[in-house]
Amino acid sequence: MTNKERYSEWIEAQDYVPLFLMPWWLDAVCAGKEWDVLLAEDNEGKIVGALPYLLRKRAWFKFIIMPQQTPIGGIWVTPEVTGDRWKTAEVCRQLKEQLDTMGLAYYYQQYMPGSLCVDAMKAYGFTIKERTTYRVDDLSDLNKVVESFSKNKKRQLQKALSLHAERTMDVEDFYRFHCHCLATRKRRISYSREFLLVLERKAKRAGQSEILSICDADGNVLAAAFLVWDNHYMYYLIPTYDPTFGESGAGALLALEAMKRAREKHVMFDFEGSMNKGTAKHYQQFGSTATKYYSVEKYYKPIFRLAVWFQKLREWGMH
Repeated sequence: MTNKERYSEWIEAQDYVPLFLMPWWLDAVCAGKEWDVLLAEDNEGKIVGALPYLLRKRAWFKFIIMPQQTPIGGIWVTPEVTGDRWKTAEVCRQLKEQLDTMGLAYYYQQYMPGSLCVDAMKAYGFTIKERTTYRVDDLSDLNKVVESFSKNKKRQLQKALSLHAERTMDVEDFYRFHCHCLATRKRRISYSREFLLVLERKAKRAGQSEILSICDADGNVLAAAFLVWDNHYMYYLIPTYDPTFGESGAGALLALEAMKRAREKHVMFDFEGSMNKGTAKHYQQFGSTATKYYSVEKYYKPIFRLAVWFQKLREWGMH
């Protein structure tokens, strides 16, 4: 039995595993690429931790990075390990030693908020960097949630009174709409149509995705979001809005309607974070709480850092 097969069986026996570590999710976001998993075991051969990963190859380099549209990855441990620093360190030691044998040039993953694996990997020589996501954990009283919005967002909601939410937008239409919204800002989309079609198909089959749109009385789409969820959180994975209708309040209504859907699903809401200051400020205005999580990184081959630097220079030169 392969590691992926063992991992799939192990996942099914767990009470909770984040959406982004599910095998079907990894199949979707790594379609056409190579993903696998490293496993840590106890003395009886029972799986106690796992590290699913996307392996990429460029020239003579092999490296692990996060798949597209996947904010969380890294090591996941069983409940009996969670909260126990010694057991966590032992799981991380096993997985770190396996990483060391892979001939990698570079490793980069983003770990779940609160994961003790971050400190363990830091002790093993990995570089840790702080990141931030924005969450609304208590959706029991939506009136209270709206009261926590900034004055600006409340004003935008007043402007959006003539708008309404729909859940019938086709995935192809969503992709075209996202492309249009970005083109209006002279930006290009970061993922392909085929990528989204595969992701939407697998997520819909799992019953864990939805496209939410905000429309005016004439049926024009002003804003839309691709939402995904597990049994703890709904993620605001791909939100977009048409800047032509920037004064309509559609963006504020989109976020509120997404929170309503999370409440209906009995889960909490995660804006999915952003290291962009403008986007972060936008999310903060919805009464969200900043939640820290961390990236875990290591350059196994220093020359890879130079190769990345040259690649960035090349990309900048093309703009």
